[in-house]
Amino acid sequence: MEASILIERRGPVAWLTLNRPHLHNAFDDALVAELTTALRAAERDSTVRAVVLTGAGASFSAGADLNWMRGMAKASEAENRADSLRLAELLRTLDFFPKPAIARVNGSAYGGGVGLIAACDIAIGAEGAKFALSEVKLGLVPAVISPYVTAAIGARHARRLFISGEVFDAMEAARIGLLHQCVSAAQLDDAVDRTLHFLAKGGPTAQREAKQLALRITGLTPENAMRLDAENAALIARLRVSEEGQQGLSAFLEKHAPPWAKE
Repeated sequence: MEASILIERRGPVAWLTLNRPHLHNAFDDALVAELTTALRAAERDSTVRAVVLTGAGASFSAGADLNWMRGMAKASEAENRADSLRLAELLRTLDFFPKPAIARVNGSAYGGGVGLIAACDIAIGAEGAKFALSEVKLGLVPAVISPYVTAAIGARHARRLFISGEVFDAMEAARIGLLHQCVSAAQLDDAVDRTLHFLAKGGPTAQREAKQLALRITGLTPENAMRLDAENAALIARLRVSEEGQQGLSAFLEKHAPPWAKE
């Protein structure tokens, strides 16, 4: 089977590409595990100065894979909690990654894909990309990604997007802070290269400490993150097996409206 993550070294930069373009780089167990492993390897490698995270094909990441969702819809609450903790570990690993992490947002991102962008230090996206935190339409909430998304866009914007589930464009993503830059697709690589150029001028120890400083000032520590992850994994597990969650997941997978959305 083809790897879910492509790893390419470009000098001191490790490029990590979500490699399921036929499924819009949707998450499954293998992708989550491979990306976590790749980040840990890059962390240990002293020759890696930064990572760039991007997607193959037209999308950055569509969030959860449909087959994965089918499995979770049938799984127990305990199994759903364990599954959510694995995604939480990935996002925590990325958020506390000790080297600069850039999201090269080549296309649309939904759900967990938005979480990956939010957990990166710098996010540069292409015009035309669309974004959504649409979990409420399934009777769920963006629980596991919520600490990272809220840190990126602020509580006020998070409240709006968490409860509305609306789709928004790259310009709006830049306005609210999910993206630092919004550029044309033709300019995306130049914008990433320019950012890497400036990052290369910083001392690696100083950059690691600067990142930890910013996280610590906002009250986010690895210990706090693990506690939040446990609480949020329990929350999403409970909602997935609830009556409303089961109705929402079934409606989505069977391509019809859930009971609360019917006229």
